[in-house]
Amino acid sequence: MNFNLTKIIECKSTNQFIILIVITSLMGCASSRKIDYFQKTEGVEINENFTNYEPTIQFGDILNINVSSAEPEAALPYNLYETQGNGVARPLPYLVNASGEINFPSLGEIKVAGLTIQQVTAELNKKLLPYLNNPIINIRFVNFKVSVLGEVRSPGTYTITNERITIIEAIALAGDLTIYGKRKSVTLIREQNGKRTLTTIDLTDRAFFNSPNYYLAQNDVIYVESNKTRVNSSSVGPNSYIIVSIVSVLISIAAIIIR
Repeated sequence: MNFNLTKIIECKSTNQFIILIVITSLMGCASSRKIDYFQKTEGVEINENFTNYEPTIQFGDILNINVSSAEPEAALPYNLYETQGNGVARPLPYLVNASGEINFPSLGEIKVAGLTIQQVTAELNKKLLPYLNNPIINIRFVNFKVSVLGEVRSPGTYTITNERITIIEAIALAGDLTIYGKRKSVTLIREQNGKRTLTTIDLTDRAFFNSPNYYLAQNDVIYVESNKTRVNSSSVGPNSYIIVSIVSVLISIAAIIIR
């Protein structure tokens, strides 16, 4: 069998050029402006004097409330307990009902929805002062959580122990956005007072630091949309890259054996 070396080299060069075009078209070109955060600075003045943000209590929240005083036995009637089978008393949390109230031992129904923990603490302290010597009240959320979904590395629901989290911190918990996430179209889903709101946040604009949505409320959901690259790749199918590799190998083999 006789081989024409010149034709082989020319054919190989041509096919290598075709492969290069295919690979380049698949990779495409990207600008850092599409993926960098906090880019837009024109006319944006960041308010550095953040107040001591506190989430407000809502319907469906679960609260741990513990009351103590200089006389521990006197505080017992003002704590909610459940006696277990072994005789050990277990503290019970308080569920905020549809009316925004909790049923507090000895004091009855107390309105808490719309108030911060600090405000409820002050209110309970005032109500308990006639009965307890120097009451000490400790209130914590049991179910303070946020969910991060969509184009992030670790989507899921995260329990927040310090009851104070920003949207940036929540995204960091989820491992940051993937390269396929839309930085300019992050949706915040929030339910308050029986109403659901959807807010679009642009992470490339520093102005959102001054937004009332910068700090998250309990049960907030963050959803990151997929960009066109992700959508297009899903329509092509997961085996597209394997197909391209096989075609490349076949072209190379053909370039060797062709005369």
